[in-house]
This record gives sequence, structure tokens and C-alpha cells, in this order.
Amino acid sequence: MTTQPIITFHDGHSIPQVGLGVWQTPQDIAAPTVRTALAAGYRHIDTASGYDNEEGVGEGIRSSGIDRKDIFVTTKLRNTDQGYDNALRAFEVSLKKLGSDYIDLYLIHWPSPHRGLYRETWKAFVRLREEGRVRSIGVSNFYPDHLDHIVGDTGVVPVINQIELHPDFQQKAAQEAHKKLNIVTESWSPLGQGRFISNPVIGQIAAKHGKAPAQVIIRWHIDTGLVVIPKSVTPSRIEENFNVFDFKLDGEDMAAIAKLDSAGARMGPDPYTATF
Repeated sequence: MTTQPIITFHDGHSIPQVGLGVWQTPQDIAAPTVRTALAAGYRHIDTASGYDNEEGVGEGIRSSGIDRKDIFVTTKLRNTDQGYDNALRAFEVSLKKLGSDYIDLYLIHWPSPHRGLYRETWKAFVRLREEGRVRSIGVSNFYPDHLDHIVGDTGVVPVINQIELHPDFQQKAAQEAHKKLNIVTESWSPLGQGRFISNPVIGQIAAKHGKAPAQVIIRWHIDTGLVVIPKSVTPSRIEENFNVFDFKLDGEDMAAIAKLDSAGARMGPDPYTATF
């Protein structure tokens, strides 16, 4: 298996830096997609209750022939399941669907501030971690003030915050805020939903290294110190996205990509105003 970098959380557990994202992967496609990724060398799968494919992910893991202990599994709490008791119940459902007796990383998917429940939800997550049913707990799409609230309430700092992050939306302020709390930053939509594949700057760097544009972008996330979860259901793309450990970007490459950042390039919802 290809040796890949890992990042160690402040709680002592570690996460493979590159994982397979399965957002918008249908239930019936999830199992073969996960098997393909694991055969290619991935050991990190990122799903969510809201993706409605946890059963397929679990089936793919079980049928892969790889020990569960060697696979890092992330899932996320559905927004409508927030609240202390609701979160505990929803966790049991996800666990059953995945067919596992523990989860490596459990995330609050969105703060959903209009619900006013993320702080109570975090207390339930702390309980699940203390019970050993979840190895590590974190959040997704949280702003610094959301982080301040949950840490202030419990004294427990999330190990990771998974946020929208790609070359034209680099979230540098969020990355700095995370570093101050020793929180790992994880990128969703790391390829900008494909819109940056044809960018000429990325293309020039790809030609320089003899790599595909997507591989350059994934390598940029790695060299920036981010956890990255590119999504694909195409076997050749899944394999290509993982074949990024035999080169590194140099200072010139990193400087060129840094210039692509644009504060207005967010593609997904704003966590402050999202109401789903």
C-alpha cells in the first residue's frame, strides 16, 4: 500500500491526510466506490448521515477484506438531529447503518445557529467520546465564535473543523484561528467542484510536475497541512486522486496558488445563514 502522511490530533489519535469523500454518492454506488478506494490504498472514508449512504459505506468496508481497525471512518450528525438526546439517538442509527461498534471521527455537520442547539449537541458528543464509542469528536462549518461557545461550555476542543476550502477560497483566517486552538483544518470541495481543473496557473504547475491538475490541487492541500477528501465515483479518478505522494510543490508553486485566493469565491452555504 502507498505510504501516505497522517496528521495527529491533540487527543492522540491520527487521521490519514487524504480520504475519500462520498457526498452525493448514491447508496447503491457507495459500496463499490468504497471498495475501489480501499483497494487503491485509501484508509480514510468520509460520509455523513445527511448523505443517506452510510449503509453502502459500511458494506463497502466490510466487503473490502481490510480490517475495520485499519480504516478511519468519519460520519456526521444530520442537522435535524441536533440536541443532546436527539444526537445520542442519531449516533446509534449511524453506528447501526455503518455496521461498526465505534466511529473514528464524529462531526456536528453544521452549527445551524437558527436552531440554537449546537452547544447542547456538543455536550452529547463529549459524552460519546468519554464512553469510548467515538474515538475523536469534531465539527464542520463552524466559525470561530461557534468554536468559542462549545469550548467555553465544556472545555473540550474539537480535533478538527471541516470547512469549504479550495484554491480560490483558502479561508486563511479560519486556518489561523484553528491553529491557535490546535484544531486540524479539513477541506471539503477541495477541487472547487472541478471548476479549477482548467485554471491556467494550475495547468502550468501540473505540466511542470507531469501530473494532472486535480493531483496538483490535492497536493496543495497536503503541503498546506490540510486534511483533504476529494470525491469521485470513477475508478480511474479515485486512483489518480490518491497518486499524489511521489511529488511535492515548491515555494514558487505555493506562491502562485496563494494568489488565486478570493474572499468571494464561496460555493456552498454560509454557516451563519444556512437554514436547512
